[in-house]
Amino acid sequence: MALRAAGRHSLVDTVVQQLRDQLTDGEWSVGDRIPTEHDLAEQLGVGRNTVREAVRVLVHAGLLESRQGNGTFVRSTADPSAVLRTMGHAGVLDILELRVALETEAARLAAVRRDAADLDWLREALGALHEHGDRAADADLAFHLGVVEATHNATFAEVYRFFSTQMHESLVTALGDQQMPPIDITAHEALVDAIESGDPAAAEQAARALLQVPMDVVRRLVGR
Repeated sequence: MALRAAGRHSLVDTVVQQLRDQLTDGEWSVGDRIPTEHDLAEQLGVGRNTVREAVRVLVHAGLLESRQGNGTFVRSTADPSAVLRTMGHAGVLDILELRVALETEAARLAAVRRDAADLDWLREALGALHEHGDRAADADLAFHLGVVEATHNATFAEVYRFFSTQMHESLVTALGDQQMPPIDITAHEALVDAIESGDPAAAEQAARALLQVPMDVVRRLVGR
């Protein structure tokens, strides 16, 4: 799809959308260097400042990567904004089901791939849960991210970081004044024990058991 000159209305938004279309339509592949600001400005009929701002938006969105002195490269051709919009309208049970799918697989992989440093970090995270109490949301998020990072799969960790904040915000919005149950520290300890044992089936089961209580609470709230 050829780039076309941008209209006068909302120039930055127009350029962002055209560049986004180039990416999602496969005109540029991951790793490709996109045209320079000067070339894009000429093709689109806009100023270089407009192009620079549009590129900055797409860098922030994770689609492009700016490398000092080398230009701007395609980081991803999958537009995360569509996923975020879907999650923003998803039900709380749908979001929890996604979390279960991600975290049970992460636990299984972590049991196979974890190293001493991963186990030390998970034990430290358990200590933070004990220290801050059973409603330490930040400490709990750090713990679960530690499990995902123990997979030693950079893509998995990146996806989980991307979704984790959105999952938390969606749950809080959906539940309103209703509170999730207290964090079960014993269940978290059981998960770490299973990962340390190197038993992927036990780790997967422990992760599922850990998430079963919030899942049951949400099912009661939504009547499913």
